Amino acid sequence: MIDLKGYGPALLDGAIVTIELAFLSLALALALGLVGASAKLSGSRIAVGIATSYTTLIRGVPDLVMMLLFYYGGQVMVNRLSDAIYAAYGYDFFFQFDPFISGVVTIGLIFGAYMTETFRGAFLAVESGQIEAARAFGFTRFHTFRRIILPQMLRHALPGLGNNWQVLLKTTALVSIIGLTDMVRVAEEAAKAERMPFHFFIPVAFVYLSLTACSELFIRWLNKRANVGVIQGG
Repeated sequence: MIDLKGYGPALLDGAIVTIELAFLSLALALALGLVGASAKLSGSRIAVGIATSYTTLIRGVPDLVMMLLFYYGGQVMVNRLSDAIYAAYGYDFFFQFDPFISGVVTIGLIFGAYMTETFRGAFLAVESGQIEAARAFGFTRFHTFRRIILPQMLRHALPGLGNNWQVLLKTTALVSIIGLTDMVRVAEEAAKAERMPFHFFIPVAFVYLSLTACSELFIRWLNKRANVGVIQGG
């Protein structure tokens, strides 16, 4: 068994923080992806423009730069706003950005852009003839979406969602740069203190590998469930 020089409990706590960060970011990304895809397919020029600007901006800026801009740049903007309000109205307030919340919001925003394109492609993959048939049978818009569009859309979206989740999971390592005590930051501090980088980073790599491997098995299971009764291949 690897001797972690007393840093084992801290690394375990950091791993829990990483998992919490990943799942909360995923929830936000899925919500933004559905909203973004709906906006792009809405036909409204304003909605399409906003969604296109969002996906273009987010996908064009490196994840690390986005993380630093949101955490440090956002804090500077809030401080300036606080100073302006104090100068104008004499009301003083202070808001400190939390690294965990900042990480969730930033990663959620980043992968919300990718989820938008995944969901948009999945919606377009549903045959329009089936939607027209549902309407001909008297289905309401809600029932058409729930019974016809959603199940088929999810089947088409699952491969892309799985890939995005795998990348999102590894992207959580970036939050160590803004001071969040995840397992990467704990390992970094331990490696510097003990001068043993492999001793601490190899267990962290193994945790990430275990999480991605388990995720891959779960995604395969979901794909099999979603494709029950569907003929695969040509």
